[in-house]
Formats: sequence, C-alpha cells, structure tokens
Amino acid sequence: MSLARTLSFAAVAAISSAACGGDSAHAAAISFLCTNPKSGTAWEVHVDYDRSTVDSFPAEITERQIAWHDTLHGGYYYLDRASGALTFLNASSTGGYATHHTCHVD
Repeated sequence: MSLARTLSFAAVAAISSAACGGDSAHAAAISFLCTNPKSGTAWEVHVDYDRSTVDSFPAEITERQIAWHDTLHGGYYYLDRASGALTFLNASSTGGYATHHTCHVD
C-alpha cells in the first residue's frame, strides 16, 4: 500500500472517529471513491454519520467497519474503516459470491 493511501486511511479513521464520538465539530458526511481492482470500475459511496446511512440505506457504523444492505439491488457491503477494504456479499440459489474492492476518501 502506498504512503499516500496509508495517510488517506489515517485521515478517514480520524474523521470517522470524530463522527462517531458525537463531536459537534465533525463532518456529518463523507464520500469514498471505491474501485474494483480487477475491472477498474469506480463509484462513490456517501456515508452520513448523523443519519447512520450509506447511499440512503440504513447502516451500522462502528469504530471498525461500516456495514449496510442495498435493498434496491441486493447484497451486503462491509467497509473496513482502517484499510479501506470493501467486501460485497450476495446470496444466490447457487450459493452466492463475494467481490472485493478498495476505497479511499474522495
């Protein structure tokens, strides 16, 4: 992992910790740019700490991860706040699958 990416995650952790701590000076929301390392596809993920949502879906936000269920398209997302690793899990009649992505502060 590059030094710039490591520092980016350190900044996310600091912002995220302040947001969960109830500090009135924190940013209420933050955007991540997530990328599929195999295809190069990238998209934004918007986290609203005050409303505990990700892209308007209810989310569980802890010190270690941000987790949410996309009820529109299906699947569960788990964002590791320390590393920026995003895991997508989707169930199917054949057992389901998982995909792995990387995210950083946008």
